Amino acid sequence: MNYGWLSLIPPLLAILLAFLTREPVFSLAVACLTGVLLMGQGAGGFPELLAKTLGDRDFMWVCLIEICIGILVAFYQRCGAVDMFSQKVKFITKTRKQTQFLGWILGMFIFFSDYFSPLFVGPVMRKLTDRHKISREKLAYICDSTSAPVSVLVPITGWAVYISGLLLVTGYAASKEAAMSLFIKSIPFNFYAILSVIMVGLITLKLFPEFGPMRKAERRAMETGQVLRPGSVSMMSSELTNLPVSEKGRPNIWLNFFTPVLIVIAFNMGSFILTGQARVLNSFMLAAAALGAIMFFQRVDNLSGLMKSMLAGIKGVMPAVLILAFAFAINSVSREMGTARYIINVTEGWFNPGILPFLVFMLSAFISFATGTSWGTYAIVIPIAVPLAFEFSQGQVTTLVLGTIAATAGGGVFGDHCSPLSDTTVLSSLGSACDHMDHVRTQISYSLVVAFVACIIYLIIGMF
Repeated sequence: MNYGWLSLIPPLLAILLAFLTREPVFSLAVACLTGVLLMGQGAGGFPELLAKTLGDRDFMWVCLIEICIGILVAFYQRCGAVDMFSQKVKFITKTRKQTQFLGWILGMFIFFSDYFSPLFVGPVMRKLTDRHKISREKLAYICDSTSAPVSVLVPITGWAVYISGLLLVTGYAASKEAAMSLFIKSIPFNFYAILSVIMVGLITLKLFPEFGPMRKAERRAMETGQVLRPGSVSMMSSELTNLPVSEKGRPNIWLNFFTPVLIVIAFNMGSFILTGQARVLNSFMLAAAALGAIMFFQRVDNLSGLMKSMLAGIKGVMPAVLILAFAFAINSVSREMGTARYIINVTEGWFNPGILPFLVFMLSAFISFATGTSWGTYAIVIPIAVPLAFEFSQGQVTTLVLGTIAATAGGGVFGDHCSPLSDTTVLSSLGSACDHMDHVRTQISYSLVVAFVACIIYLIIGMF
């Protein structure tokens, strides 16, 4: 069925309620129920929707990644690896500026996975940022702005393979190599992603002033020492954040801290080079298993102790898993109701050469923000916008074509970067142990400034 403007109600209701109530699970549940009622499925459609979501292969993949990383973080804390890292970097993190800058560098270093980046940087940096009275909202912002915005700019990630695959389907690239070359040429035009990463650096170095809700959060942390807003709910449960460090064994930073990281990097990069696809889940499973074995042979914990740490890690990520389950559910509702397709149909007639990159960026940003998925946005927008750009350019690879590709990529990142429905936004809240809606509220003003600047640049590009 064609639900028309009714298809906008569930995702927009979820976002509106999330901002008003600060309760993402409640907001998503109400939006999902509204969606199934609008589709005429009755109240009985709600449990059916959840059952379908929980059995979805993509959701289970993300859920297993979170569980593996939760276990890995628990092992890190239990063996004292995080404390050892904090001690080693003390000489370069003597100030708030140096600490935030280190977080920015670490986030860009983990460029190959927008999932692993916030879940590694957050737990590793949390004690350091707490020590320097840096708000959890600020840490979540650093984690989030160096995950998807970085991954989409690197041509050896799953993002590059996915987008180039969609470009190949349009018929304007003769081969996979040509499609990848087209994507690489468009990277300098991805102004939203580039400016998002740069803005983090400028803010951490105090070259750009704090403003909006983030300024208030930072002032609270500096003046009162409260890194979390009073009354907020940390996305990472206390079972994981308060896991005590073992006093047994003889762990060391090379084996216990760097080995799991090197395993994840080597496995992902190796599988990508050999097969064209990074095996993210496999790498996290292997890293967690390796660190558990290292701790066992170091006598940090016996088998019973390791199992307790594993359970603490799993419990620690459950709040994020719950939000992601409902986020996937609302995305399923939007897909069935044709939300993205309706938006495309309404705006398609406005396209013209002068404002094409601008309109494509705005369209992609709105769809990704409303649905919480960048890759889903790409699958819908690229097959429509890119052929149109080629038609306007008489089949030649021009600035208009490259700007349109980049505008689609950057617009998708906008939603993936700051929508309360996005998995990477949720994972950034989880990694930094921040209240989810506090993270969204403080980050969105920064994202909107970057998006505004990107829009101006795309309008200028359209004039030439």
